[in-house]
Amino acid sequence: MQLEFSFIIPVYNRPYEVKELLQSFTELENDIDFEIVIVEDGSTIASEDIINRYKNKLNISYFFKENTGPGDSRNFGMKQAKGNYFIILDSDCILPSNYLHEVLKSLKEVYVDCFGGPDAAHQSFSTLQKAINFSMTSFITTGGIRGNKNSVDKFQPRSFNMGISKKAFEASNGFGRIHPGEDPDLTIRLWDLGFKTKLIPEAYVFHKRRISWNNFYKQVYKFGMVRPILNQWHPSTKKITYWFPTLFCAGLLISIGLAFFNFKLGIYAYMLYFIIAFFVALFSTKSVIVALLSLLAIAVQFSGYGYGFVKSTWMLKSKNKPEAIFPELFFKLK
Repeated sequence: MQLEFSFIIPVYNRPYEVKELLQSFTELENDIDFEIVIVEDGSTIASEDIINRYKNKLNISYFFKENTGPGDSRNFGMKQAKGNYFIILDSDCILPSNYLHEVLKSLKEVYVDCFGGPDAAHQSFSTLQKAINFSMTSFITTGGIRGNKNSVDKFQPRSFNMGISKKAFEASNGFGRIHPGEDPDLTIRLWDLGFKTKLIPEAYVFHKRRISWNNFYKQVYKFGMVRPILNQWHPSTKKITYWFPTLFCAGLLISIGLAFFNFKLGIYAYMLYFIIAFFVALFSTKSVIVALLSLLAIAVQFSGYGYGFVKSTWMLKSKNKPEAIFPELFFKLK
């Protein structure tokens, strides 16, 4: 099958990010044809002027629609696209020059109708962005929960860097209304339809993660809230590892309490974990400051996700539907 690629990029009030992403498109190894479909999701700060500057360099289609969330905007973009294989990116990503070559190479070797790629921190990113990137992607935190990178049909792609064939999109109807969590929900539905997924490790993007400490906590808290909903919708995908952040935080609190009674083994175990995490981060980032901030990022990630997870698990015991319990996690389509 001849693959024809369409990049689908929803954007909301982020013209500067779009400029960086489009600039990275101009630096791709350029012997593979592709189109770019940008969907402005009801922005009040539009990206059209930025996009027009690149129309003589790139094959870009630009659409403006009402704000209905990133999932629906991706669906809208895929319906407008001309290609038969869609690659979905967040607007805060930057592509390395060999990105599309790695995607094409991997799909030719082992074709799947849906793939995911990892994210990395660009050298120009802030120390905070690098620390959060480490916490979100490292094997020593929860970076491996999405599935083994070598196992086809087990990896859960994320929509900041995700490919899906036109055939799979049309069969599944694309993303649902939940956000966050629309990407694992789509992946699981694709599995149920018989489609396969995989990780392409070489097809990474530089993911900026436009985040402060407060926004990072809110993000991982929502991730934690969403997972029990997905477990309720798709019971076969439940894993004990999703409880890890909650159990980690509960164990830390218990260990602190026991330390007052001179039972310090638990505290020593947590100290050892954070020492190991520091050196793993130091080896990975080559920065003492980033390694130290990574410890705080891990604590924020585990506490936010863990609290959101246990709260959502408890609230879902109600007979009400998730949409009624957590209206803030669902976009209303217009």
